[in-house]
Amino acid sequence: MTTTETPRCRVVDAGDMAEGKQRAQLFEGVAAGTVGSRGLCMHLVTIPPGAAGDAHRHDAHETALFVLEGEADTWFGPDLAECVTVRAGQFLYIPANVPHRPVNRSTERPVRAVLARTDPNEQESVVLLPHLDHAHPAGPA
Repeated sequence: MTTTETPRCRVVDAGDMAEGKQRAQLFEGVAAGTVGSRGLCMHLVTIPPGAAGDAHRHDAHETALFVLEGEADTWFGPDLAECVTVRAGQFLYIPANVPHRPVNRSTERPVRAVLARTDPNEQESVVLLPHLDHAHPAGPA
């Protein structure tokens, strides 16, 4: 006889942040590892004042963010030559496989955002691009 688990709603309390591969501070809320999700993850991400994430892309997975606090420049494209600025109250969409690097230019305020991705094992799709890390360093503009 085969036993199947009945899907259940789950609550995840916000807790300690951990550093992701791309040097962003992440709290893993909804993911395969926390609730058994199969098609998405949802995290809280923080970029401290004057900091930047490492250049990276996500293989075959889309990303969306809603910025709760602060302002970040996101450099993107094959050579990180294009930039969008996203502020508190705005959404940002990053297509699958697009190289990008978030930068917090503020010396005083962190950037905090809710992040969603179509990868339930969020860190598995992260591909670091160290040859692009020299582009657009962190710190004030």
